[in-house]
Amino acid sequence: MTLLPVLGFSQEKRALSIKQAIQIGLENSRALHISSMKVLAADSRSSEANAARLPSLKLHVGYARLSEIDPFAVSLPFLPSPVTISPIVLNNYATRLALQQPLFTGFKLENSAAAAEYSAEAASNDFAKDKIDLVFNIKSAYWNLYETREIKRVVDENVELMKAHLGDVENMMAQGLVTKNEMLKVQVQLSSGQLSQIDASNSVMLAMMTLNTLIGLPIDTEIDLTSAVQPQAMENLQLAEITQEAIAARADLKAAGMRIHASEASVTATKGSWYPQVSLYGNYYYSRPNPRILPTKDEFKDTWDFGVNLSFDIWNWNTTKHQTDQAEATLTQSRETLEQLKDAIILEVNQSYLMLLQSKEKVSVAEVGVQQADENYRITKNKFTSGTATNTDLLDAEVSLLQAKVNHTSSLVDFELAQARIMKAVGREK
Repeated sequence: MTLLPVLGFSQEKRALSIKQAIQIGLENSRALHISSMKVLAADSRSSEANAARLPSLKLHVGYARLSEIDPFAVSLPFLPSPVTISPIVLNNYATRLALQQPLFTGFKLENSAAAAEYSAEAASNDFAKDKIDLVFNIKSAYWNLYETREIKRVVDENVELMKAHLGDVENMMAQGLVTKNEMLKVQVQLSSGQLSQIDASNSVMLAMMTLNTLIGLPIDTEIDLTSAVQPQAMENLQLAEITQEAIAARADLKAAGMRIHASEASVTATKGSWYPQVSLYGNYYYSRPNPRILPTKDEFKDTWDFGVNLSFDIWNWNTTKHQTDQAEATLTQSRETLEQLKDAIILEVNQSYLMLLQSKEKVSVAEVGVQQADENYRITKNKFTSGTATNTDLLDAEVSLLQAKVNHTSSLVDFELAQARIMKAVGREK
């Protein structure tokens, strides 16, 4: 039984191993692409902050049309007409090339650049964390699809067992060995199994759509899983060692540390406003007319100047103090966030470690449970055939076998995910 064509799944099939699914997901992930763009933006801001420390060169070009006025002229008693001192030039062209170099800014520029660099490093660590999280999510989706398919397979096997059981009971009823009520019990159980088939098929489709969406494939792609859960010997992990490894390796913890450094640099940069600001400047002018050349001439002339500027905020209504208070508050938040994150990571590692131990034990117990349920079904089936076991006994054995197989499948997947989860908690990508 399959509902895939009914819901519009395409006939395109894609065989994927767990490694291939991770690779495709990393290549197609929009979330990871957004994270990479954040890194690019942070790197650009860092370059911008460093550029502010270097000389700047600006070109200004302008044109102005002036209204007509009488020229500046002087009348002398011994001359018949006034003498024009400065003619009027109605078309004005101005070109200025300006150079400026900060000399001292109270360490504002240096620390602003350092803060931007730390923020860029934090963004890079955020990207690394997002990548690890995505890998874990892909593994979870992949193995969830595997689990739903295995459960569906077990349910399908159970339905076939029920059908065979119903056939036996119908034959026995025809011989007068069982009552109609016994046959109805099997039919009810079979209907329940068929309903479970529908639920299992739906779970497979939902899990497949989830994996397709996560790795960037068309949502209607039918995936054939080529990897299977293989119970492997668990790596000999020591809780104290992996906790220290997580503290040293977790990308989000590194990002939090970088943000503390960025906040410290921002505090120093903000305090720079208490100091005088000194800069060197130089200008080259090429204008028509050039206002520095008298008398005015309607022609291009060049001049230049250079000097040193010093500015100092004598009173700005405590603006610098307020900005410093904000920066220091942000620094305190960053430090508290780091400590809070450390506590959360230690808790996550401990929880993941206990879940790993627990899931390993469950695999062993579930394997024994399948063996016991299978043996119980075999014995009960033989007894039922020989007439020493009731129909109800066989129904109970079939249900127990189904549940034991489902538990075994779930325990194997849980163990696989527990190993992936502890790798994520420690900060390992694989």
